[in-house]
Amino acid sequence: MSVFARQAANAYRQTEVQSRTPLELVVMLYDGALRFVSQARAAIERKDIPARREAISRALAMMSELQSTLDMEKGGAISISLDGLYGYINSRLLEGASKQDLQAIDDAARVLTTLRDAWADIARSTDAPAKRAGR
Repeated sequence: MSVFARQAANAYRQTEVQSRTPLELVVMLYDGALRFVSQARAAIERKDIPARREAISRALAMMSELQSTLDMEKGGAISISLDGLYGYINSRLLEGASKQDLQAIDDAARVLTTLRDAWADIARSTDAPAKRAGR
C-alpha cells in the first residue's frame, strides 16, 4: 500500500471512529477482537508463530481497552461480571497461544461473540429512539 493510500485509510478510520456513539465504539472493539482471534486461530492451524503472536497481541490489546472502559463504581455488578469475563477471555487467549490450543481460542471467540451481539443489540435499541426523533 502506498504512503498516500495508507494516509487516506487512516483518515477514513479516524473519521469513522469520531462519528460513532460510545456504544458503537464498544461494538467496534469487540469486532476487532473477534477479527484478531480469528486470525490467531488461522495462524495456529498453519503453524505461523509470528502471525499467531501478532494476532494474539492485538486481541489482548482490544481486551485491555474494553477492560479499561469499565466503570466499576457506576457499573456495579455488571462491570464486575464483565471484568471477570474479560479476564477469562484473556486467560483462554494466552493458553491458546502458549499451548497451540484451538479449543481455548474457540472458547474465547464464543464468549466474545455473545458479548458483542449483546452490545450490538443495546446499541441498536439505544439508537432507534434517536433516529425516530430525527437525530
